[in-house]
Amino acid sequence: MIIFKIKQILVIYYHQYAIFYKYYLTIVIFDTYNKNFMSKDHLFSSYDQLSSTWDEMYSSNSEIREQYDMIIDYLKNTSKKTLSKKEELSKQLFMSQGVTFTVYSDNEGIEKIFPFDIVPRIITAAEWDKIERGIKQRIKALNLFIKDIYNEQFIIKDGIVPADLIYSCPNYLREMKGVKVPHDVYVHIAGVDLIRNNDGEFYVLEDNLRTPSGVSYMLENREISKRLYPGILPRNNVRSVSNYPNLLYKKLQELSYNSNPNIVLLTPGIYNSAYYEHTTLARLMGIELVEGSDLVVKNHFVYMKTTNGLKQVDVIYRRVDDDFLDPLEFNAKSVLGVAGIMAAYRKGNVNIINAPGTGVADDKATYVYVPDMIKYYLGEEPILKNIKTYQLGRPDELQYVVDNIRTMVIKKTDGSGGYGMLMGHEATDEEIKDYLDNLRKKPENFIAQPILKLSTAPCYINGQLSPRCIDLRPFALSGKDGIDICPGGLTRVALKKGSLVVNSSQGGGSKDTWVIQ
Repeated sequence: MIIFKIKQILVIYYHQYAIFYKYYLTIVIFDTYNKNFMSKDHLFSSYDQLSSTWDEMYSSNSEIREQYDMIIDYLKNTSKKTLSKKEELSKQLFMSQGVTFTVYSDNEGIEKIFPFDIVPRIITAAEWDKIERGIKQRIKALNLFIKDIYNEQFIIKDGIVPADLIYSCPNYLREMKGVKVPHDVYVHIAGVDLIRNNDGEFYVLEDNLRTPSGVSYMLENREISKRLYPGILPRNNVRSVSNYPNLLYKKLQELSYNSNPNIVLLTPGIYNSAYYEHTTLARLMGIELVEGSDLVVKNHFVYMKTTNGLKQVDVIYRRVDDDFLDPLEFNAKSVLGVAGIMAAYRKGNVNIINAPGTGVADDKATYVYVPDMIKYYLGEEPILKNIKTYQLGRPDELQYVVDNIRTMVIKKTDGSGGYGMLMGHEATDEEIKDYLDNLRKKPENFIAQPILKLSTAPCYINGQLSPRCIDLRPFALSGKDGIDICPGGLTRVALKKGSLVVNSSQGGGSKDTWVIQ
Protein backbone atom coordinates (compact mmCIF):
# COMPACT_ATOMS: atom_id res chain seq x y z
CA MET A 1 0.00 0.00 0.00
CA ILE A 2 1.32 3.33 -1.02
CA ILE A 3 0.36 4.89 2.34
CA PHE A 4 3.33 3.12 3.88
CA LYS A 5 5.62 4.98 1.49
CA ILE A 6 4.32 8.23 2.94
CA LYS A 7 5.25 7.08 6.42
CA GLN A 8 8.78 6.48 5.24
CA ILE A 9 8.92 9.94 3.73
CA LEU A 10 7.78 11.53 6.98
CA VAL A 11 10.97 10.34 8.66
CA ILE A 12 12.79 12.92 6.58
CA TYR A 13 11.02 15.74 8.43
CA TYR A 14 12.69 14.85 11.72
CA HIS A 15 16.05 15.67 10.13
CA GLN A 16 15.16 18.92 8.42
CA TYR A 17 14.56 20.76 11.69
CA ALA A 18 18.05 19.89 12.90
CA ILE A 19 19.44 21.21 9.64
CA PHE A 20 17.46 24.40 9.96
CA TYR A 21 18.55 24.96 13.56
CA LYS A 22 22.19 24.50 12.64
CA TYR A 23 22.06 26.96 9.79
CA TYR A 24 19.85 29.40 11.67
CA LEU A 25 22.49 29.74 14.41
CA THR A 26 25.15 30.29 11.75
CA ILE A 27 23.07 33.00 10.10
CA VAL A 28 22.47 34.79 13.40
CA ILE A 29 26.21 34.79 14.18
CA PHE A 30 27.13 36.16 10.79
CA ASP A 31 24.43 38.83 10.99
CA THR A 32 25.73 39.96 14.35
CA TYR A 33 29.21 40.69 13.03
CA ASN A 34 28.57 41.57 9.41
CA LYS A 35 25.77 44.14 9.35
CA ASN A 36 26.08 46.60 6.51
CA PHE A 37 28.90 44.53 5.02
CA MET A 38 27.31 44.61 1.58
CA SER A 39 26.99 48.02 0.00
CA LYS A 40 24.33 48.95 -2.51
CA ASP A 41 26.93 49.19 -5.23
CA HIS A 42 28.19 45.68 -4.54
CA LEU A 43 24.69 44.20 -4.49
CA PHE A 44 23.68 45.74 -7.81
CA SER A 45 27.05 45.73 -9.57
CA SER A 46 26.01 43.03 -12.06
CA TYR A 47 22.38 44.10 -12.50
CA ASP A 48 22.25 44.72 -16.23
CA GLN A 49 18.65 45.39 -17.20
CA LEU A 50 17.61 43.86 -20.50
CA SER A 51 16.65 46.41 -23.10
CA SER A 52 12.94 46.80 -23.95
CA THR A 53 12.06 44.49 -21.04
CA TRP A 54 9.77 45.10 -18.07
CA ASP A 55 11.70 44.71 -14.85
CA GLU A 56 9.71 43.71 -11.78
CA MET A 57 12.03 45.59 -9.42
CA TYR A 58 13.10 48.67 -11.41
CA SER A 59 10.69 51.25 -12.83
CA SER A 60 11.27 52.86 -16.21
CA ASN A 61 13.23 55.68 -14.56
CA SER A 62 15.54 53.13 -12.84
CA GLU A 63 14.01 53.59 -9.40
CA ILE A 64 13.15 50.63 -7.20
CA ARG A 65 9.41 49.95 -7.28
CA GLU A 66 7.69 50.62 -3.97
CA GLN A 67 6.67 46.99 -3.37
CA TYR A 68 10.35 45.96 -3.39
CA ASP A 69 11.55 48.65 -0.95
CA MET A 70 11.43 46.50 2.18
CA ILE A 71 13.08 43.35 0.81
CA ILE A 72 15.79 45.31 -1.04
CA ASP A 73 16.54 47.35 2.07
CA TYR A 74 16.95 44.11 3.99
CA LEU A 75 19.26 42.65 1.34
CA LYS A 76 21.39 45.80 1.24
CA ASN A 77 21.87 45.64 5.00
CA THR A 78 22.67 41.96 5.16
CA SER A 79 26.14 40.57 4.57
CA LYS A 80 27.07 38.53 1.54
CA LYS A 81 28.06 35.65 3.84
CA THR A 82 24.68 35.72 5.52
CA LEU A 83 22.79 35.73 2.23
CA SER A 84 24.93 32.88 0.98
CA LYS A 85 24.15 30.96 4.17
CA LYS A 86 20.45 31.55 3.57
CA GLU A 87 20.85 30.26 0.04
CA GLU A 88 22.65 27.17 1.36
CA LEU A 89 19.94 26.66 3.97
CA SER A 90 17.26 26.64 1.29
CA LYS A 91 19.20 23.99 -0.66
CA GLN A 92 19.61 21.85 2.45
CA LEU A 93 15.90 22.04 3.25
CA PHE A 94 14.93 21.12 -0.30
CA MET A 95 17.41 18.25 -0.19
CA SER A 96 16.12 16.97 3.16
CA GLN A 97 12.57 16.82 1.86
CA GLY A 98 13.44 15.30 -1.48
CA VAL A 99 12.07 18.19 -3.52
CA THR A 100 13.25 17.11 -6.96
CA PHE A 101 12.36 17.56 -10.59
CA THR A 102 13.33 15.86 -13.82
CA VAL A 103 15.60 17.26 -16.54
CA TYR A 104 15.55 14.86 -19.44
CA SER A 105 17.96 16.87 -21.58
CA ASP A 106 20.75 17.10 -19.02
CA ASN A 107 23.69 14.78 -19.61
CA GLU A 108 24.67 14.90 -15.96
CA GLY A 109 21.56 13.07 -14.81
CA ILE A 110 17.81 13.53 -14.83
CA GLU A 111 16.95 13.79 -11.13
CA LYS A 112 17.86 17.10 -9.52
CA ILE A 113 17.06 19.22 -6.49
CA PHE A 114 14.63 21.92 -7.50
CA PRO A 115 16.55 25.23 -7.81
CA PHE A 116 15.20 27.99 -5.57
CA ASP A 117 16.08 31.68 -5.70
CA ILE A 118 15.92 33.42 -2.33
CA VAL A 119 14.70 36.81 -3.62
CA PRO A 120 10.87 36.77 -3.83
CA ARG A 121 8.81 37.99 -6.76
CA ILE A 122 6.42 40.66 -5.46
CA ILE A 123 2.98 41.50 -6.90
CA THR A 124 0.85 44.42 -5.72
CA ALA A 125 -2.77 44.06 -4.60
CA ALA A 126 -3.99 46.01 -7.64
CA GLU A 127 -2.07 43.79 -10.05
CA TRP A 128 -3.34 40.66 -8.33
CA ASP A 129 -6.95 41.87 -8.46
CA LYS A 130 -6.79 42.03 -12.26
CA ILE A 131 -5.06 38.64 -12.48
CA GLU A 132 -7.67 37.07 -10.22
CA ARG A 133 -10.63 38.52 -12.13
CA GLY A 134 -9.10 37.52 -15.44
CA ILE A 135 -8.43 33.91 -14.42
CA LYS A 136 -11.92 33.47 -12.93
CA GLN A 137 -13.44 34.76 -16.15
CA ARG A 138 -11.29 32.43 -18.22
CA ILE A 139 -11.99 29.30 -16.12
CA LYS A 140 -15.75 30.00 -16.21
CA ALA A 141 -15.69 30.16 -20.00
CA LEU A 142 -13.51 27.05 -20.35
CA ASN A 143 -15.81 25.01 -18.07
CA LEU A 144 -18.82 26.09 -20.14
CA PHE A 145 -16.93 25.19 -23.31
CA ILE A 146 -16.12 21.67 -22.10
CA LYS A 147 -19.73 21.10 -21.04
CA ASP A 148 -20.95 22.35 -24.41
CA ILE A 149 -18.50 20.27 -26.45
CA TYR A 150 -19.55 17.05 -24.73
CA ASN A 151 -23.26 17.84 -24.94
CA GLU A 152 -25.17 20.20 -27.29
CA GLN A 153 -22.11 21.68 -29.11
CA PHE A 154 -23.76 25.07 -29.63
CA ILE A 155 -20.39 26.78 -30.11
CA ILE A 156 -19.71 24.54 -33.14
CA LYS A 157 -23.22 24.96 -34.58
CA ASP A 158 -22.90 28.75 -34.30
CA GLY A 159 -19.60 28.70 -36.17
CA ILE A 160 -17.42 30.06 -33.35
CA VAL A 161 -15.13 27.03 -33.12
CA PRO A 162 -14.62 24.74 -36.15
CA ALA A 163 -15.77 21.15 -35.74
CA ASP A 164 -12.61 19.65 -37.21
CA LEU A 165 -10.54 21.39 -34.52
CA ILE A 166 -12.46 19.47 -31.86
CA TYR A 167 -12.77 16.08 -33.53
CA SER A 168 -9.13 16.01 -34.60
CA CYS A 169 -7.92 16.94 -31.10
CA PRO A 170 -6.19 13.93 -29.47
CA ASN A 171 -7.52 15.06 -26.09
CA TYR A 172 -11.18 14.97 -27.15
CA LEU A 173 -12.75 11.89 -25.57
CA ARG A 174 -15.87 10.54 -27.26
CA GLU A 175 -16.31 8.43 -24.13
CA MET A 176 -17.31 11.63 -22.29
CA LYS A 177 -20.17 12.46 -24.66
CA GLY A 178 -23.32 13.12 -22.60
CA VAL A 179 -21.68 12.39 -19.24
CA LYS A 180 -23.12 14.54 -16.46
CA VAL A 181 -20.63 15.84 -13.91
CA PRO A 182 -21.40 17.27 -10.44
CA HIS A 183 -22.22 21.00 -10.45
CA ASP A 184 -21.26 21.13 -14.18
CA VAL A 185 -17.64 21.58 -13.12
CA TYR A 186 -15.13 19.73 -15.31
CA VAL A 187 -11.99 21.62 -14.31
CA HIS A 188 -11.66 21.65 -10.51
CA ILE A 189 -7.93 22.39 -10.53
CA ALA A 190 -6.32 24.68 -13.08
CA GLY A 191 -2.88 26.22 -13.51
CA VAL A 192 -2.90 29.24 -15.83
CA ASP A 193 0.52 30.32 -17.11
CA LEU A 194 0.99 34.09 -17.35
CA ILE A 195 3.80 36.27 -18.61
CA ARG A 196 4.28 40.01 -18.31
CA ASN A 197 5.26 41.60 -21.62
CA ASN A 198 7.36 44.75 -22.04
CA ASP A 199 4.15 46.82 -21.98
CA GLY A 200 3.67 45.84 -18.32
CA GLU A 201 0.50 43.85 -19.05
CA PHE A 202 -0.06 40.20 -18.12
CA TYR A 203 -0.81 37.79 -20.98
CA VAL A 204 -2.02 34.19 -20.84
CA LEU A 205 0.62 31.84 -22.21
CA GLU A 206 -1.36 28.63 -21.80
CA ASP A 207 -4.07 26.90 -19.77
CA ASN A 208 -3.24 23.71 -17.85
CA LEU A 209 -6.49 21.86 -17.23
CA ARG A 210 -5.67 18.14 -17.15
CA THR A 211 -3.31 17.34 -14.29
CA PRO A 212 -1.62 20.70 -13.56
CA SER A 213 1.49 20.43 -11.41
CA GLY A 214 3.69 22.78 -9.41
CA VAL A 215 1.50 23.66 -6.44
CA SER A 216 3.74 21.73 -4.02
CA TYR A 217 6.66 23.94 -5.06
CA MET A 218 4.53 27.01 -4.38
CA LEU A 219 3.79 25.73 -0.87
CA GLU A 220 7.37 24.67 -0.20
CA ASN A 221 8.76 27.99 -1.48
CA ARG A 222 6.61 29.82 1.03
CA GLU A 223 7.75 27.60 3.91
CA ILE A 224 11.36 28.34 2.98
CA SER A 225 10.64 32.09 2.83
CA LYS A 226 9.14 31.98 6.31
CA ARG A 227 12.44 30.63 7.60
CA LEU A 228 14.65 32.95 5.59
CA TYR A 229 12.63 36.14 6.23
CA PRO A 230 10.57 35.50 9.39
CA GLY A 231 10.00 39.17 10.17
CA ILE A 232 9.62 40.58 6.68
CA LEU A 233 6.56 38.63 5.50
CA PRO A 234 4.18 39.97 8.19
CA ARG A 235 5.60 43.50 7.90
CA ASN A 236 5.02 43.37 4.13
CA ASN A 237 1.46 42.06 4.62
CA VAL A 238 2.14 39.08 2.35
CA ARG A 239 -1.03 37.08 1.71
CA SER A 240 -0.91 33.45 2.83
CA VAL A 241 -0.94 30.43 0.47
CA SER A 242 -0.99 27.78 3.22
CA ASN A 243 -4.77 27.27 3.03
CA TYR A 244 -4.55 25.68 -0.43
CA PRO A 245 -4.63 22.01 0.77
CA ASN A 246 -7.67 22.69 2.99
CA LEU A 247 -9.45 24.48 0.17
CA LEU A 248 -8.67 21.67 -2.26
CA TYR A 249 -9.96 19.08 0.21
CA LYS A 250 -13.19 21.07 0.59
CA LYS A 251 -13.69 21.12 -3.20
CA LEU A 252 -13.11 17.36 -3.37
CA GLN A 253 -15.42 16.72 -0.42
CA GLU A 254 -18.26 18.61 -2.15
CA LEU A 255 -18.32 16.01 -4.91
CA SER A 256 -19.74 13.25 -2.73
CA TYR A 257 -23.13 12.83 -1.12
CA ASN A 258 -21.44 11.14 1.83
CA SER A 259 -20.76 13.34 4.84
CA ASN A 260 -17.36 11.67 5.28
CA PRO A 261 -16.32 10.60 1.78
CA ASN A 262 -13.35 8.38 1.06
CA ILE A 263 -11.04 10.50 -1.10
CA VAL A 264 -7.83 9.17 -2.67
CA LEU A 265 -5.04 10.59 -4.79
CA LEU A 266 -4.18 8.33 -7.74
CA THR A 267 -0.49 8.53 -8.68
CA PRO A 268 1.39 6.83 -11.52
CA GLY A 269 4.00 5.88 -8.92
CA ILE A 270 7.43 6.72 -7.61
CA TYR A 271 9.04 7.13 -11.03
CA ASN A 272 6.75 9.97 -12.05
CA SER A 273 8.53 13.35 -12.09
CA ALA A 274 5.80 14.89 -9.90
CA TYR A 275 5.72 12.10 -7.29
CA TYR A 276 6.98 14.44 -4.58
CA GLU A 277 3.95 16.64 -5.22
CA HIS A 278 1.59 13.68 -5.05
CA THR A 279 2.93 12.58 -1.66
CA THR A 280 2.90 16.14 -0.35
CA LEU A 281 -0.72 16.86 -1.29
CA ALA A 282 -1.94 13.50 0.01
CA ARG A 283 -0.20 14.13 3.33
CA LEU A 284 -1.44 17.71 3.69
CA MET A 285 -5.04 16.75 2.89
CA GLY A 286 -4.95 13.62 5.04
CA ILE A 287 -6.04 11.30 2.23
CA GLU A 288 -4.71 7.99 0.93
CA LEU A 289 -2.10 7.96 -1.82
CA VAL A 290 -2.81 5.02 -4.13
CA GLU A 291 -1.60 3.47 -7.34
CA GLY A 292 -3.76 1.69 -9.89
CA SER A 293 -2.95 -1.70 -8.34
CA ASP A 294 -4.43 -0.50 -5.02
CA LEU A 295 -7.90 -0.06 -6.60
CA VAL A 296 -10.42 -2.45 -8.07
CA VAL A 297 -13.84 -2.04 -9.74
CA LYS A 298 -16.71 -4.33 -8.73
CA ASN A 299 -20.32 -3.92 -9.91
CA HIS A 300 -19.44 -0.45 -11.25
CA PHE A 301 -18.13 0.76 -7.90
CA VAL A 302 -14.50 1.57 -7.14
CA TYR A 303 -12.88 0.02 -4.06
CA MET A 304 -9.53 0.46 -2.33
CA LYS A 305 -7.73 -2.61 -1.06
CA THR A 306 -6.98 -2.41 2.66
CA THR A 307 -5.82 -4.82 5.35
CA ASN A 308 -9.45 -4.91 6.53
CA GLY A 309 -10.86 -5.71 3.10
CA LEU A 310 -12.28 -3.53 0.34
CA LYS A 311 -13.30 0.06 1.09
CA GLN A 312 -15.44 2.04 -1.35
CA VAL A 313 -13.87 5.10 -2.93
CA ASP A 314 -16.05 8.17 -3.48
CA VAL A 315 -13.68 10.73 -5.05
CA ILE A 316 -10.44 10.25 -6.99
CA TYR A 317 -8.00 13.11 -7.44
CA ARG A 318 -6.12 11.60 -10.34
CA ARG A 319 -2.62 12.49 -11.49
CA VAL A 320 -2.75 9.85 -14.22
CA ASP A 321 -3.30 11.03 -17.79
CA ASP A 322 -6.46 10.10 -19.69
CA ASP A 323 -4.71 7.59 -21.96
CA PHE A 324 -3.65 5.49 -18.99
CA LEU A 325 -6.73 5.87 -16.78
CA ASP A 326 -8.69 2.80 -17.93
CA PRO A 327 -7.10 -0.03 -19.99
CA LEU A 328 -10.56 -1.25 -21.03
CA GLU A 329 -11.33 2.01 -22.87
CA PHE A 330 -8.02 3.71 -23.64
CA ASN A 331 -4.50 2.26 -23.68
CA ALA A 332 -4.94 -1.48 -23.23
CA LYS A 333 -1.34 -1.87 -22.07
CA SER A 334 -1.66 0.63 -19.22
CA VAL A 335 -0.90 -0.64 -15.73
CA LEU A 336 -1.25 2.82 -14.16
CA GLY A 337 -5.03 3.04 -14.17
CA VAL A 338 -7.96 0.86 -13.12
CA ALA A 339 -9.94 -1.43 -15.42
CA GLY A 340 -13.60 -0.39 -15.47
CA ILE A 341 -13.14 2.98 -13.74
CA MET A 342 -14.72 4.92 -16.63
CA ALA A 343 -17.89 2.83 -16.49
CA ALA A 344 -18.16 3.48 -12.75
CA TYR A 345 -17.59 7.18 -13.42
CA ARG A 346 -20.28 7.41 -16.10
CA LYS A 347 -22.78 5.77 -13.73
CA GLY A 348 -22.01 8.41 -11.10
CA ASN A 349 -20.65 5.91 -8.58
CA VAL A 350 -17.30 7.69 -8.31
CA ASN A 351 -16.07 11.17 -9.17
CA ILE A 352 -12.76 11.79 -10.96
CA ILE A 353 -10.93 15.12 -10.68
CA ASN A 354 -10.21 16.73 -13.14
CA ALA A 355 -12.86 15.19 -15.35
CA PRO A 356 -11.55 13.01 -18.19
CA GLY A 357 -11.52 14.84 -21.51
CA THR A 358 -10.68 18.30 -20.17
CA GLY A 359 -7.58 18.31 -22.38
CA VAL A 360 -9.73 19.37 -25.32
CA ALA A 361 -9.83 22.84 -23.72
CA ASP A 362 -6.12 23.27 -23.02
CA ASP A 363 -4.85 22.02 -26.36
CA LYS A 364 -2.66 24.76 -27.86
CA ALA A 365 -4.83 24.84 -30.99
CA THR A 366 -7.93 25.50 -28.84
CA TYR A 367 -6.11 28.31 -26.98
CA VAL A 368 -6.64 30.62 -29.97
CA TYR A 369 -10.41 30.54 -29.45
CA VAL A 370 -10.58 31.22 -25.70
CA PRO A 371 -11.23 34.99 -26.14
CA ASP A 372 -14.11 34.05 -28.46
CA MET A 373 -15.40 31.60 -25.83
CA ILE A 374 -15.43 34.38 -23.22
CA LYS A 375 -17.46 36.62 -25.52
CA TYR A 376 -19.77 33.77 -26.59
CA TYR A 377 -20.59 32.23 -23.21
CA LEU A 378 -20.24 35.24 -20.89
CA GLY A 379 -20.89 38.21 -23.15
CA GLU A 380 -17.72 39.89 -21.82
CA GLU A 381 -14.45 41.17 -23.17
CA PRO A 382 -11.41 39.19 -21.99
CA ILE A 383 -9.72 40.75 -18.96
CA LEU A 384 -6.44 38.93 -19.69
CA LYS A 385 -5.21 38.91 -23.28
CA ASN A 386 -4.00 35.97 -25.33
CA ILE A 387 -0.64 36.06 -27.06
CA LYS A 388 -0.97 36.43 -30.83
CA THR A 389 -1.03 32.86 -32.11
CA TYR A 390 -0.67 31.45 -35.63
CA GLN A 391 -2.30 28.17 -36.62
CA LEU A 392 0.14 26.50 -38.96
CA GLY A 393 -2.54 24.35 -40.55
CA ARG A 394 -3.56 27.54 -42.38
CA PRO A 395 -1.25 27.99 -45.38
CA ASP A 396 -1.13 31.80 -45.17
CA GLU A 397 -0.23 31.77 -41.47
CA LEU A 398 2.36 29.05 -42.02
CA GLN A 399 4.00 31.11 -44.73
CA TYR A 400 4.06 34.20 -42.49
CA VAL A 401 5.74 32.23 -39.70
CA VAL A 402 8.32 30.73 -42.08
CA ASP A 403 9.13 34.21 -43.41
CA ASN A 404 9.58 35.52 -39.84
CA ILE A 405 11.00 32.37 -38.24
CA ARG A 406 13.73 34.21 -36.31
CA THR A 407 11.12 36.11 -34.29
CA MET A 408 8.88 33.10 -33.61
CA VAL A 409 8.55 30.21 -31.19
CA ILE A 410 6.86 27.11 -32.61
CA LYS A 411 5.13 24.55 -30.36
CA LYS A 412 3.34 21.24 -30.76
CA THR A 413 -0.35 21.62 -29.96
CA ASP A 414 -0.23 18.65 -27.58
CA GLY A 415 3.23 19.43 -26.21
CA SER A 416 4.16 20.28 -22.63
CA GLY A 417 7.17 20.86 -20.40
CA GLY A 418 9.03 22.90 -23.00
CA TYR A 419 9.69 19.82 -25.17
CA GLY A 420 9.31 19.88 -28.93
CA MET A 421 9.66 23.67 -29.22
CA LEU A 422 11.69 25.68 -31.69
CA MET A 423 13.01 29.04 -30.50
CA GLY A 424 13.67 30.82 -33.78
CA HIS A 425 16.19 33.31 -32.42
CA GLU A 426 18.37 30.57 -30.90
CA ALA A 427 18.16 27.82 -33.53
CA THR A 428 20.74 27.20 -36.25
CA ASP A 429 19.78 27.21 -39.93
CA GLU A 430 20.06 23.43 -39.99
CA GLU A 431 17.84 23.03 -36.90
CA ILE A 432 15.22 25.31 -38.46
CA LYS A 433 15.27 23.34 -41.73
CA ASP A 434 14.90 19.98 -39.96
CA TYR A 435 12.11 21.30 -37.74
CA LEU A 436 10.15 22.78 -40.65
CA ASP A 437 10.57 19.59 -42.70
CA ASN A 438 8.97 17.63 -39.85
CA LEU A 439 6.32 20.32 -39.27
CA ARG A 440 5.13 20.27 -42.90
CA LYS A 441 4.10 16.59 -42.55
CA LYS A 442 1.26 17.64 -40.22
CA PRO A 443 1.24 21.46 -39.89
CA GLU A 444 -2.15 21.40 -38.12
CA ASN A 445 -0.36 19.89 -35.10
CA PHE A 446 1.71 23.05 -34.57
CA ILE A 447 1.13 26.67 -33.54
CA ALA A 448 3.50 29.62 -33.49
CA GLN A 449 3.76 32.75 -31.38
CA PRO A 450 6.00 35.80 -31.54
CA ILE A 451 8.93 35.65 -29.11
CA LEU A 452 7.93 38.00 -26.33
CA LYS A 453 10.03 39.91 -23.88
CA LEU A 454 9.33 38.11 -20.61
CA SER A 455 9.64 40.36 -17.60
CA THR A 456 12.74 40.03 -15.43
CA ALA A 457 13.07 39.83 -11.65
CA PRO A 458 16.12 40.13 -9.37
CA CYS A 459 17.82 36.83 -8.51
CA TYR A 460 20.62 36.25 -6.02
CA ILE A 461 23.39 34.72 -8.13
CA ASN A 462 27.04 34.49 -7.08
CA GLY A 463 26.63 37.04 -4.32
CA GLN A 464 24.94 39.68 -6.48
CA LEU A 465 21.52 40.56 -7.82
CA SER A 466 21.05 39.79 -11.48
CA PRO A 467 17.89 39.93 -13.66
CA ARG A 468 16.37 36.70 -14.96
CA CYS A 469 13.26 36.07 -17.06
CA ILE A 470 10.19 34.78 -15.20
CA ASP A 471 6.61 33.67 -15.68
CA LEU A 472 3.77 32.96 -13.23
CA ARG A 473 1.43 29.99 -12.70
CA PRO A 474 -1.46 30.84 -10.34
CA PHE A 475 -3.68 27.93 -9.24
CA ALA A 476 -7.46 28.09 -9.41
CA LEU A 477 -9.89 25.76 -7.60
CA SER A 478 -13.48 25.45 -8.88
CA GLY A 479 -16.47 24.01 -7.05
CA LYS A 480 -20.17 24.42 -6.47
CA ASP A 481 -19.62 27.78 -4.72
CA GLY A 482 -17.47 29.29 -7.47
CA ILE A 483 -13.75 29.73 -8.13
CA ASP A 484 -11.02 30.39 -5.57
CA ILE A 485 -7.51 31.41 -6.57
CA CYS A 486 -4.55 30.99 -4.27
CA PRO A 487 -2.91 34.43 -3.85
CA GLY A 488 0.53 33.88 -5.30
CA GLY A 489 1.23 30.88 -7.45
CA LEU A 490 4.48 29.46 -8.78
CA THR A 491 6.97 31.91 -10.28
CA ARG A 492 9.32 30.02 -12.58
CA VAL A 493 12.75 31.42 -13.39
CA ALA A 494 15.01 30.98 -16.40
CA LEU A 495 18.26 30.57 -14.48
CA LYS A 496 20.42 30.93 -17.59
CA LYS A 497 21.16 34.59 -18.34
CA GLY A 498 19.14 35.78 -21.33
CA SER A 499 17.15 32.53 -21.60
CA LEU A 500 13.37 32.62 -22.05
CA VAL A 501 12.82 28.95 -21.10
CA VAL A 502 11.53 28.74 -17.52
CA ASN A 503 10.35 25.10 -17.42
CA SER A 504 11.96 23.13 -14.60
CA SER A 505 12.21 20.18 -17.00
CA GLN A 506 14.44 22.39 -19.18
CA GLY A 507 16.70 23.55 -16.34
CA GLY A 508 14.63 26.41 -14.89
CA GLY A 509 14.03 27.14 -11.21
CA SER A 510 11.52 29.00 -9.07
CA LYS A 511 11.09 31.69 -6.44
CA ASP A 512 8.44 32.53 -3.87
CA THR A 513 5.62 34.79 -5.04
CA TRP A 514 4.42 37.47 -2.62
CA VAL A 515 1.08 39.16 -3.12
CA ILE A 516 1.06 42.15 -0.79
CA GLN A 517 -2.03 43.90 0.56
